[in-house]
Amino acid sequence: MRTTKFAIIFVLIMLPFFWINRLQVQEQMFKLQTEMKYNYALDTAVDDAALTLKSSAIWKKTEESYESPKRLELRKEDALQAFFYTLYLNFDIVDDPISQNQLKHYLPAVAIIGYEAFDLYVEEEFAAINGESKLQHIWKPTTPYTYTDTLGNVFSFTLDNYVSIYLPAADSWIKGYQRELKYSSALPLLQDDEHFDAIRRITIINTIQDALERAINKHNEWASRNGVSYTFTLPTISNEEWNNTIDDVGFVAFIQGLPIGHSTYNNYALGGSRLLKAKVLYGTTINGIKYAFPQNCAPASVEETFSTEKEAAQNGYYVKRCY
Repeated sequence: MRTTKFAIIFVLIMLPFFWINRLQVQEQMFKLQTEMKYNYALDTAVDDAALTLKSSAIWKKTEESYESPKRLELRKEDALQAFFYTLYLNFDIVDDPISQNQLKHYLPAVAIIGYEAFDLYVEEEFAAINGESKLQHIWKPTTPYTYTDTLGNVFSFTLDNYVSIYLPAADSWIKGYQRELKYSSALPLLQDDEHFDAIRRITIINTIQDALERAINKHNEWASRNGVSYTFTLPTISNEEWNNTIDDVGFVAFIQGLPIGHSTYNNYALGGSRLLKAKVLYGTTINGIKYAFPQNCAPASVEETFSTEKEAAQNGYYVKRCY
């Protein structure tokens, strides 16, 4: 009898702990399932935006004998529309503008990584006609990837080897591929291929990160004034992931502070368009000069094939693009 009483007392004491543990397990399962759903929603939205960038991009012809970055024109509004449509579709709020606006508050920044500059889409606060503050998403001014060397020369980098350089001493510009300019210019940065590429990558990554951090900090100012306790921060993205991202035109989005039960959802997604990359490059010689062409405009006579632009350049070929 005494054993039975002890068993009953034990069950009565432990039952609340078992119940709490069960609730915690259920909440963790719910959080995990919801996070997987949100991850899929964000990843597919960014992928669709990147795909739209690729399909809607326009290469403009110029009179220059080499490929100019000015030819590439991105339809950023089309990409943004594709991103939000897929995101709303996955969140099941396509026909719910109120929920759409609420979700947007948890998107501190969206960025399009362009060929020679990047664009940032953020939420900013404006004064309405009646004097009250109003929140609205806008595109910030386009930001180029610029670097100034110790001599005061200003380099405008791109996602590949092409560069525009302003020489203040001569008040003039030089433009072209670094692999070509190093033979016609004495600028130190142009002489070393690896050093040039390292400076180019660091400049692009730092330019994007600094702008994102400023945008997110400004988003925090609005959040604190409106009673949002969550602090938005730029997530840590590895150098390897950044380097892979800036190999091509791409789309970047962040979601932070989105409530999931008693916790929050925080994630980011990077989507590459593969707009500049070609799977195979075909080498040929025209008028004594070696050129490498992508598959969609491959020459009739092929001397060599290459898997990357770097490989083609190392073998003395000038990489061309198709229009």
